[in-house]
Amino acid sequence: MELPITYYFLLFFIYSCAGWLLEGTCKLIDQKKFVNRGFLIGPYCPIYGCGAILITVFLNRYAYDPVVLFVMTVVVCGILEYLTSYFMELLFRARWWDYSKRMFNLNGRICLGTIVPFGIFGMFLIYVSNPSLIALFNKIDINILNMITYTFLGLIAIDGIVSITVILGFRKTAIQVGKSETQDSTEQITKKVREILSQKSWGYKRLIEAFPNLETIKFRIQEITDEVKENARELKDNINEKAQDVKNTINDKKQEMKENFTEKGKAFSTEFQYQKRKAKINLKLNKRKIKRFWTKPL
Repeated sequence: MELPITYYFLLFFIYSCAGWLLEGTCKLIDQKKFVNRGFLIGPYCPIYGCGAILITVFLNRYAYDPVVLFVMTVVVCGILEYLTSYFMELLFRARWWDYSKRMFNLNGRICLGTIVPFGIFGMFLIYVSNPSLIALFNKIDINILNMITYTFLGLIAIDGIVSITVILGFRKTAIQVGKSETQDSTEQITKKVREILSQKSWGYKRLIEAFPNLETIKFRIQEITDEVKENARELKDNINEKAQDVKNTINDKKQEMKENFTEKGKAFSTEFQYQKRKAKINLKLNKRKIKRFWTKPL
């Protein structure tokens, strides 16, 4: 589906807001209180907007078959959620959500209970919401749509700068605590990070409240370091083993070549001696023939 860039951004913004409402509603039902979910301060969760754009751009071609559309949406959104979790953890040294205790999870980053609703969401998006929203956009003057787009884009940009500053502050705090408390467990380090951040500005408090399962991953750094060392040792052992195998093979070939050379040398020596004796005999015979020829009376 090819649409003006303005349409794509508005779809991204609307679905990001819808995702924020969905997250807030779930937390309201679960915790009996409102929680401003998401990485950004504003009322939007960009991961939902990104997922909606991916579905709109790449999966509209499967609209002819609801089953295929459902499966492809689950796959695309599952990959998006997994990669988002991975790179957020890599960049900010924190595990933002963890599904390890849920059934059918993959490394705690995604689970069946979260990606199946994405499949339903994708079908609703393709068959219901996208056609309605695009029809609405078509009725609005393009200049007004551009003005709305620029306004929302500016707000998200400012929000992104502030939110990333807060998250980087969390990362810095987690690193400092991790270095100073090397003997503490993950839970203890995370608790100390939370205590420090709770005394800072509202932005840090909101981040802690938005992600109650937020966990520093200082312990994972040590695990990764140990894993790298173990892999290095295994690699070294494998290299030494391979080198020894190559050395043994070379020695075997060398010995085989030596034996072959010795055997051929002996055969050549025997043949040479035989030919030498044969030549001597022939020489003697020839001398006798010559002598008889010269001494024969005319």
